[in-house]
Amino acid sequence: MPRYDFRCRECGDTFELSRPMAESDGPAACPQGHDDTVRLLSTVAVGGRAAAPAPSGGGGCCGGGCCG
Repeated sequence: MPRYDFRCRECGDTFELSRPMAESDGPAACPQGHDDTVRLLSTVAVGGRAAAPAPSGGGGCCGGGCCG
């Protein structure tokens, strides 16, 4: 289930909630009991390595061998 970050406009507390995507923009009360909250934009980190580029099959108009 996705996690969403919220900030309370009254006390400034930042907190996180897990909820379905369909409820991502729904109201959320802060842990201190205040109702004036706003959902924060989250950054997404993607890890891993990119694959090496595929070797080309030579030059020429269509990969080599046709223009000769």
